[in-house]
Amino acid sequence: MSLQDKYRPVLNLGQEFNVTDGYVEELDGVLKIGGTAQTQYQKNKMWDKIKEIGGEKPSDLKADIKVAITDYYHKHTVQSGDSLSKIAKHYYDDASKYMQIFNANTDVLKNPDVIHPGQELVIPNA
Repeated sequence: MSLQDKYRPVLNLGQEFNVTDGYVEELDGVLKIGGTAQTQYQKNKMWDKIKEIGGEKPSDLKADIKVAITDYYHKHTVQSGDSLSKIAKHYYDDASKYMQIFNANTDVLKNPDVIHPGQELVIPNA
């Protein structure tokens, strides 16, 4: 199995996230990948996948993933069944941080208990 095959799920995430300036190079038993993700959330998801495949410090991969937008962590489009606490749990692993999301979106939200499908919310840096 080639290293590109081994790390294919990471490369697929890069495509899904529309990573720009991406590159993949295999040389001397090391896969070098890099590019620019839009948000820190996307970068973190890619690193989570790298660690899932290659362990905490993979010796067969070198990754240089930059972030284009640093003003916020990510943007989330509200889906049916979402709540701010559910969204906070997804992005921060802590439902109690829902007020951080509310406070970052007071231009769109007037009440932390009322959100509507289709609204685009800024997920602030934790």
